[in-house]
Amino acid sequence: MTSNSPVNSQFLSLHLLETLVAVLPVRDENGSPKSIVYGGAERHMITSQARRRAERVHARDRANAGVGALAGRSTGTRTREWALITGRELEETHGWDREEAIRTARAVIEATGLKFGELSKKTVANLTKVLLFAPSDAGKRIAAHIQEEAGELQSWTVEYLAAQAAAAGKSKKGGRKPADTGTGEGDEPVEDAAAESKLPPLPSKTRAAVLTALAPRDAIDIALYGRFLAEIADSPNVDGAVQSSHAFTVHEAEQVDDFYAAADDAKLNRKKNALDFLDAADDAGAGMTGYQSLITGTFYRHAVLDRVRLRNNLRAAGMSIEEAEEASVAAEEEFVNAFVDAFPEAKRNSTASTGSLPALVLAFEGERPYNYAAAFQTPIDERPPTKDENGGDGPAGPAAVKRLLEHHAFVSERRPDIVLGRVLTYDPQIAKLLTTLGDLGAMPVTTAKELTA
Repeated sequence: MTSNSPVNSQFLSLHLLETLVAVLPVRDENGSPKSIVYGGAERHMITSQARRRAERVHARDRANAGVGALAGRSTGTRTREWALITGRELEETHGWDREEAIRTARAVIEATGLKFGELSKKTVANLTKVLLFAPSDAGKRIAAHIQEEAGELQSWTVEYLAAQAAAAGKSKKGGRKPADTGTGEGDEPVEDAAAESKLPPLPSKTRAAVLTALAPRDAIDIALYGRFLAEIADSPNVDGAVQSSHAFTVHEAEQVDDFYAAADDAKLNRKKNALDFLDAADDAGAGMTGYQSLITGTFYRHAVLDRVRLRNNLRAAGMSIEEAEEASVAAEEEFVNAFVDAFPEAKRNSTASTGSLPALVLAFEGERPYNYAAAFQTPIDERPPTKDENGGDGPAGPAAVKRLLEHHAFVSERRPDIVLGRVLTYDPQIAKLLTTLGDLGAMPVTTAKELTA
């Protein structure tokens, strides 16, 4: 922990239990629910990537709409379309011809160090090969610089594209040979490095302007979730302040393959109005049939906020100590709000999954992160409990709440750095249950904002 940090506890640990019914928030390459095996039982899984994106977009949209603790603050956009965004800005704001605008923007960004798709393939020619997470106004800033240096950069672009075309023609004529990778594999032209060195270099002030535009700067979500950009060595990467785990069911996986039939409105209307004599291609059965896999279960998920890293990231982006502190407090509040409220949007219209609210949220501070996945290594048995040892744990939601809070109280007794936690529930049955339990190791609260100390 830095000496000038006002933070008392470095890590904020968040733990959440939520019950989902007949949903499909994430799928694998075959369209099936994702799963893991844990404690000898298959569990459904919602990946941390899906959750993080939902949380990041939730916070960004609220900030852009002037809502929440981050209202009006800068946020980032993760996309491959920075050349198109910059070109559109040149066209709409500065009056450039569309083709020339995109051509110039692509050349400038490519010469900075980012690789693009092949020019011969129109669908990817103006897209970077990797997603780049940068401040949302990066395209506007790059376009403004190109406009300021229009005379020089237009001439440079013509020279750059001509040299690039010549190099591509020479490479094609010479054929492709395996590059020496030390493994005997490779398919890059041996002349690539030499060809690149013959391209006219981007003017240094333009390269500096592009790097500044793409730098994380004061984008709060980049400071929170981080970014990695290997293609440009002198463009700063950010080690995010948020750590997220995959969510998994606290019991064995429960899945149903739901058969569905979609109606053909025109066909049904024809039958309803006795118009069967009309010539129709197919007059029998449903308009379309198929299967979709749906999952049900109570999930445990976990995330950690490193408060010191968040402040350091914002300081590295150019904020003063006071500015970084103010922004960090706001970012923490909005991060917790997003952790509680945000949900992946897959199948949202057919499952209403985004309306789910957690059964329990547990938050507490400590000198290190604490992951309580071990509390559910033994899967919850949802059979009704009995007086003998043959019964189960009962419904997964209440059973998971008991197990999580017992685990937390047990750990808290042995880890003096853990600060008294807070628990939030949106389930009245769980609220009643909390009053019957002993030491919760936490204090009940009624709003997500109260989960932060």
